[in-house]
Amino acid sequence: MHHPKHGPYDVLLVDLDGTIVDSLDGIVGSLAFAFAELGKAAPDAATLRAFVGPPILDGFQRLGGLTADEALQALEIYRPHYLEVGLLAAPVYPGMADFLHDAHASGRPMSLATSKPESMANLVLDHHDLTKYFTVVTGASEDESRSTKADVIAEAMRRLSARGALMQRTMMIGDRIHDVEGAAEHGVPTVFVEWGYGTREESRHAVASVDTALQLKIQSS
Repeated sequence: MHHPKHGPYDVLLVDLDGTIVDSLDGIVGSLAFAFAELGKAAPDAATLRAFVGPPILDGFQRLGGLTADEALQALEIYRPHYLEVGLLAAPVYPGMADFLHDAHASGRPMSLATSKPESMANLVLDHHDLTKYFTVVTGASEDESRSTKADVIAEAMRRLSARGALMQRTMMIGDRIHDVEGAAEHGVPTVFVEWGYGTREESRHAVASVDTALQLKIQSS
């Protein structure tokens, strides 16, 4: 499903997992470890895939069937394991480093907007030498009080605005319905990348869907 171009967009908000990096294997491995440590049966592969994008704490309850207390325990097991084993096992998708380079070179303000804790997001960007392309990096707060995509986007827009960015023509780039809906709460359209972890149905309310970084460049310029 491709749509006519809606640009130009002056400000870009970009998701991380499933959009810039393919983090599935690292996340799923650490999720499986957390369930095993708790003595719980892990969900099936399709369900574990659905964990990627929204806040992990929510996923443990909504997708993993854990109680609120169990979910907190699971998160405490998951985080250090993921930090040590899974975090950096996430290659950059083809063409995305070039896309970020070109977007930055065009002079447009750009923020990462991820439900991953900000400290982890910074480690991933630093590892791939991508931090330099972003005006600001916005992720979840370490205590998860800011973790929904809508809250992260609000914070990203606040930070960019504080640096003088004019936010009227802002675009979100992401791969899950949480990106589309979280951005829509702030009147921001989303271009949906099809190489991530969302389903075609999740892209229904995006202004465009793309399946290559080149198409993304065309839609966002």
